[in-house]
Amino acid sequence: MMSPALASTLLVVLGAAGVSAQQRQSLWGQCGGQNWSGPTLCVEGSYCFHQNQWYHQCLPGSGPSTTPPATTSAQTTVTTSRVTSAPPSTTSSTGGGPTTCPAVPGGFGNPVSNALNDPFTFHGGGKVTSRADWACRQAEISQLLQRYELGTLPPKPSSVTASFSGSTLTIQVSDSGRSISFSVTINNRPSGGGPHPAIINYGSLGGLPVPAGVATISFNNDDIAQQQGQSSRGRGKFYDLYGSGHSAGALTAWAWGVSRIIDALELTRAQTNIDPARIGVTGCSRNGKGAMVAGALEPRIALTLPEESGAGGAGCWRIAAWQKSQGTNVQDAPQIVQENVWFSPAFNSHVNNVNSLPFDHHLLAGLIAPRALYVMENVDMEWLGKISTYGCMGIARKQWQALGALDRFGYSQVGGNSHCSFPSSQQGAELNAFIGKFLLNNQGAGTTSIFRSTQNHNFNLDSWSPWPVPTLS
Repeated sequence: MMSPALASTLLVVLGAAGVSAQQRQSLWGQCGGQNWSGPTLCVEGSYCFHQNQWYHQCLPGSGPSTTPPATTSAQTTVTTSRVTSAPPSTTSSTGGGPTTCPAVPGGFGNPVSNALNDPFTFHGGGKVTSRADWACRQAEISQLLQRYELGTLPPKPSSVTASFSGSTLTIQVSDSGRSISFSVTINNRPSGGGPHPAIINYGSLGGLPVPAGVATISFNNDDIAQQQGQSSRGRGKFYDLYGSGHSAGALTAWAWGVSRIIDALELTRAQTNIDPARIGVTGCSRNGKGAMVAGALEPRIALTLPEESGAGGAGCWRIAAWQKSQGTNVQDAPQIVQENVWFSPAFNSHVNNVNSLPFDHHLLAGLIAPRALYVMENVDMEWLGKISTYGCMGIARKQWQALGALDRFGYSQVGGNSHCSFPSSQQGAELNAFIGKFLLNNQGAGTTSIFRSTQNHNFNLDSWSPWPVPTLS
């Protein structure tokens, strides 16, 4: 009997056969994946990049060649960004079709101190030399992050339905005999034309100045997973569905909620006039951490916009620990797990030895590559890790470099503004350029290869990343 996954794939292929040559998806738009019924061909000058079995995206260029990934003695097949703690036999795809990825060995591997883990070396020691390898490495990193820090991201539930009325999008989710419902508000929907892009905004803290032509979706992430200190563990609608003892921390639960919003937008595209292939996500401070994790775990997000996310977001644990040892007042891993329930309980036993972790947050950011990421930080906020985020994201940027995608990475650290008060110096030539290029499909919106700080940190990026950067094709 044909498996459901194979049947879904065949439906996509058969549907693509009926698409006329004139129906081509725009740059950055979705061009395939399970249950996708839209265009599978991209506009001239771009190709359909297979992020994973759920989501394929039109990227600039002529497309990579696929070579077999690095192998170990035991192999498995895994899926980018949707990996659970014990993944079934599925596939990872980049450009040329499914590939078999190396199994993830148990244990932490060799400790890494005063440096960050090599993105281009598998946990078992093999080297990443192609885009096919890179998709496998991303799947591996996702699995390791979920196992030791974030908690398991559940797969898409058995039932997701949605309705739209006025400005309210209501989402009903059922799985394993349990059901929940939650709503988001869609504001500033452009009139006429469309479908239009939108940015999902976590909570009410901060808020970016979103230009005309882009809707905003207000997401009450606390409704999905609470974050009011240690007593919040296991509380919220995510845990009503999956149980209060689920391993996922609040950040992962929120990312799951973002995925369900995108599911709902796919179901209600005709009613909302929102394009589910052009979705951004943002949040500030603790919600900026959430935006970063959502971008890492949900491949349908086109543009990730974390604002002042600091430790647990754009900052690296190792750099913060090094700063702390030098007497700097910066939030580190042992403190952050006492503050709130953002991470899995499994992380608690590792926070006092972050050098042993087989990842750091430069690899969390790398799960987004080659999709667009624009990180906004505040040089006046030492507690958030102004050096830690600068170093972490400066090294994360090398993953976009390897993929020939530096124009999809931005890090900007300025000062003179209070926490979560967006500075005008980041708006016109930076934020608007990212939104214009990656959500409004305006390739002339401005420069989006950005790495800058208004302060000289005297931090040697290369000494913290003593590994070569390959060219992945």
